[in-house]
Amino acid sequence: MKINEAEPRIYKAMAVADNQLPEFDIPQKTQELIRIRVSQINGCGYCIDYHTKDAIKLGETTQRLFALAAWWETPFFTEEEQAVLKLAEEVTRISEHGVSDETFNNALSLLGEKKLAQVIFITTTINSWNRIAISMHMVAGQD
Repeated sequence: MKINEAEPRIYKAMAVADNQLPEFDIPQKTQELIRIRVSQINGCGYCIDYHTKDAIKLGETTQRLFALAAWWETPFFTEEEQAVLKLAEEVTRISEHGVSDETFNNALSLLGEKKLAQVIFITTTINSWNRIAISMHMVAGQD
């Protein structure tokens, strides 16, 4: 089944939202880190494969990509990237503990309101795509 053919109106709306993200103030490489990390948490192999390739095209290093699953244990990510990744993880796992005040306030102080909102939208968008890809049994490498 091709979900975009089964329900093209909603798929188009998702694509329109997704197409706005490159215009955000969040650097493209950081956006890809969010997408990859969220996809790791959700176990979406299709999206991990897809966005890792995009990150490499943007110049992301393999060292950082390999370390992304344990970003907090490495010196490879900036303070802003760490705040973004922490927020993205908590939004993705929102049913477990919500988003902590500490994480929210740290991200707000580093990013400001607009970029904070953008990180939340990037995170919720990739979470939605992960759920579609996993539900549709999309396979990594089969674009």
